[in-house]
Amino acid sequence: MNRDRLLLFLLSALLFIPFLGHVHLFDWDEINFAESAREMLETGNWWQVTINYEPFREKPPLFFWMQALSMSIFGVGEFAARLPNAICGIITLQVLYSIALKWQTKTFAWIWVLLYVASFLPHLYFKSGIIDPWFNLFIFLSIYHLFIAIEHKHFGELKHSALAGLFSGLAILTKGPVGLLLLILTFSVWLIFNRFRKPASLQAILIFIASSFTVTSLWFGYETIKNGPWFLIEFIQYQLDLFTHPVAGHQQPFYYHFMVVLVGCFPMSILALTAFRKSFHGDEHNMSKWMKYLFWVVMILFSIVTTKIVHYSSMSYIPLSYLAALVVFRQLSVPTIKGWQFKWIKFQALLLGLVFTALPLALLFKDQWLHLIKDPFAQANLSAPVYWMGWEGLLGLVFIALTFYALRLRNREPHRAFLVLTLGSAFIISSLMVVIVPKVEGYSQRSLIEFYESHADEDAHFTTVKFKSYAHFFYGSVKPNSGMSGKEYIVCKIQHQTGLLEQFQGAIHLYDKGGFSFYVKLD
Repeated sequence: MNRDRLLLFLLSALLFIPFLGHVHLFDWDEINFAESAREMLETGNWWQVTINYEPFREKPPLFFWMQALSMSIFGVGEFAARLPNAICGIITLQVLYSIALKWQTKTFAWIWVLLYVASFLPHLYFKSGIIDPWFNLFIFLSIYHLFIAIEHKHFGELKHSALAGLFSGLAILTKGPVGLLLLILTFSVWLIFNRFRKPASLQAILIFIASSFTVTSLWFGYETIKNGPWFLIEFIQYQLDLFTHPVAGHQQPFYYHFMVVLVGCFPMSILALTAFRKSFHGDEHNMSKWMKYLFWVVMILFSIVTTKIVHYSSMSYIPLSYLAALVVFRQLSVPTIKGWQFKWIKFQALLLGLVFTALPLALLFKDQWLHLIKDPFAQANLSAPVYWMGWEGLLGLVFIALTFYALRLRNREPHRAFLVLTLGSAFIISSLMVVIVPKVEGYSQRSLIEFYESHADEDAHFTTVKFKSYAHFFYGSVKPNSGMSGKEYIVCKIQHQTGLLEQFQGAIHLYDKGGFSFYVKLD
């Protein structure tokens, strides 16, 4: 490992690994996925994905295998559940750096990785326990090798076709058929723009199909042979339902993902806007075209899908970061970024920084305005005992100062300005995850999770009333057949207490905390 790669490894490890277990997993997705991994360890059955020890038809098992392996080494908990994505972050930055060195220069490689790690959502996801970071890496690598197999056959058409199939298969094992759909749609866009010219030899196409099929068959084939096609049928039906019917709470407007990417991928989203101008010329090897194809496929597809969840568009982050890196790389020698873009960066940095500053102050003095909240659940959430020191808001002011200082340097010392902007943002994001997020979690769900943790060792089971949660499975350490005996703990939101004692005869009210009401029903 040369000096630059070692430096990149140390930087990414420093940003992604510390404090992974500093805050509870968040409902739904983080806890959902960690629970499936925990149940693999409980049952010893790593081939079937379950929730509450019943078949879970929504996701294939590859990511859960990673989490279960991590838990078997480090123990069941937040750190082990999030570690696979921290490792994915380290690998992703090394992959981006390697690809950049193949087609561009070392300067470009550093620009690309620093832009990616300095943008909010890409950085945050590497410190999470959701599936998308690994899925995005596999999809990107599949499309990247397809790009080489089609556009640069002299590098080995058959080899890169096989690699494209391999990574497509891994993407399918991570999140399902959408792993193949995104590749096919991106390839279809290429076909249209290239007037349906022959993309590859028949042998290369067959190798791609064989490679992808072999990888996916390692689990889908085994599952079908062992248990019949029911899982595959229900799995596909679930994916179609997501596409055509909105999940409750996730009905968002068509432009939702564009706003998520624009705001959540600051600052690279603003810098990349130049790359979408007609006058902007891409790179000579056509990778920029493929990145645009992939970006628009992701954004349009998930804008059409009726269920809109924030991480659905996360596959757009890598292609967007490549385009932003192209813009910045050229800006270092020839001005390509417009003045209004720098003003936009200032404005958005000011807005975000003020939010980071105002939120701790507002919650520190919540007694002054809490009575204005009319929703009883929200008011009870915010009444939870979370203690602020008052200095936490300084992170927002530091973020504003670093951004403004970087922009002030951009003409005199552009390289230094870029380092201040990206490294400053990266460490501010990591600091926010350590200082702010755990306290916000204290309002949203900590009282609920601490209740489950306090009863995890009992012969008991848990029931939630009128709200969906996976927290009681994971933090209550639910065992197989735990609902057959023992005490029953019942949890509802405080506004749903009416009629609960009639519904659960013999239940005893324990206490209310953080917006939730807790009951117990003895044998």
